[in-house]
Amino acid sequence: MNRRDALQRVALLVGGTVIGAEFFLSGCKANDKYGASLEFTEKDIAFLDEIAETIIPQTDTPGAKAAKVGEFMTVMVKDTYNEKQQQAFLEGMTKLNDASKALFNKGFMDITPEQRKELLTGVDTEAKKYKEEKKKDDPPHYFALMKQLTLLGYFTSEVGATQALNYVAIPGRFDPCIPYNEGDKAYAL
Repeated sequence: MNRRDALQRVALLVGGTVIGAEFFLSGCKANDKYGASLEFTEKDIAFLDEIAETIIPQTDTPGAKAAKVGEFMTVMVKDTYNEKQQQAFLEGMTKLNDASKALFNKGFMDITPEQRKELLTGVDTEAKKYKEEKKKDDPPHYFALMKQLTLLGYFTSEVGATQALNYVAIPGRFDPCIPYNEGDKAYAL
């Protein structure tokens, strides 16, 4: 199964709640009006990789950067997001870097991992407040988009599914009562 098929199934399972899921639910047919002129540079991908790595850092399992989540984000934004979502995402990249400069007098790429975590924790709190107060037609908060894409990209990647989750390549018999110990990995099928 390729990543596109897996993402389509995930979108169906969660009822299309992932932003951009309409792309998968409609059979992965890209709409020409979205992303036609949208281009991301290698610096943009590296920037997004660092954001993703801050959200899912390397521990005893590889982090988001190992799963190439930054590259995944650019494809998803370009191919599945509508114009409002794309604009929010792109402006968010700038806002995040500006917030880093305001807080630490350095751009996001130049601050320490601890400072990145502090910054993203504050932005996440801001995103939650924005979600509570936003109007129906307001675009989603940029960090909510980045966070969703990080989680989706990581856990649907080979690295995330096989090393961060208990991976069962070909499910065997149905076993409704699998013992669970606190701290065990979730299962990926």
